[in-house]
Amino acid sequence: MRALRTVFRTALAVAALTAVSAAPGHAQGKGKDKHYAVSNDKAMTATRAVLQRQGYEIVRVVRQSDTQVLYYRRGNNGRGKGQGPMERMVIRTVDRRVVFEEVPSAILVDIDFELKL
Repeated sequence: MRALRTVFRTALAVAALTAVSAAPGHAQGKGKDKHYAVSNDKAMTATRAVLQRQGYEIVRVVRQSDTQVLYYRRGNNGRGKGQGPMERMVIRTVDRRVVFEEVPSAILVDIDFELKL
């Protein structure tokens, strides 16, 4: 009887550990918005440099008080296949911090690297 209880408790402990390790982590900081303590001008300069380096062209920048909406699209990369679809990125200022919204992760990684230099 005692051996059966020990086996049952061990199986219960293993099941609990498996359930906890398989659950998604909610406090791991995987939010899509990034915050930086830089000026709007430096954020815009870094964004322009990254987009041009990755083959995008900036179509239009709309400024509304503390918010800048940047419209960009993929260039044809010299292959004559036309332009890519129009995409947008929002750069806001919140509490003296610059926040990037609606940015693909591949671009955001380069912007992050550019701003931390």
